[in-house]
Parts: sequence; structure tokens; C-alpha cells
Amino acid sequence: MAIGNNIRKIRTAKNISQQVVADNLDIDRRTYSAWESGTQSVKSDYIPRLAEFFGVEIAELFGSETNVNIKQSFKDSNSCINTAILILTDKEAVGRVLDALKQEKK
Repeated sequence: MAIGNNIRKIRTAKNISQQVVADNLDIDRRTYSAWESGTQSVKSDYIPRLAEFFGVEIAELFGSETNVNIKQSFKDSNSCINTAILILTDKEAVGRVLDALKQEKK
């Protein structure tokens, strides 16, 4: 996960110390340092908190590039299964997706 390099860039651009970030997230500075270095993964619970603390969108924590992977699996020559994984960061986004899916069924 490239989040470590990105949170380091965001933090240094804002001239904030690792200790200040760690204190605001109520974690040990060594834990935060391990996130930046990539030796430890950021727990998902902390991702929205990091974004809020830095004043950025969650997507910015992961970088500006958008990666969309589409994998098609063929059961037989006549059918195909398409899979998509969506990461929705708030209830409003979930509601919009559900509404769109309901409209698609009609």
C-alpha cells in the first residue's frame, strides 16, 4: 500500500511532526512512523481519521492515481462474471449507489 509515502508527503507539506499526528490519533509515535515507512499497515479505522486530521479526501491518502482493476472470469464459453469492488466512505455515497442499483433493476 502506497499510503505510507503519501501520508509522509502530506504531513511534511503541512509542516507537522509525526508526534503531533500520533498525539491527535491517540497512538504511539512509533506506530505512526511504521505506517509512513510501510513496515506496518494503517488499520482501516484510522484512515478516515487521518484524512480528517490532514484536511484531505481519503483518496488523497492513497495518491492521485486511480486504479481500477476489472477481472473477467469465464465459467464457460457463453457466460462471464464481472466483479467490482467499491469503497464507499460515507452513508450518502452508499445511498446513491443503492438508488442507482434500484433504478437499474426497473
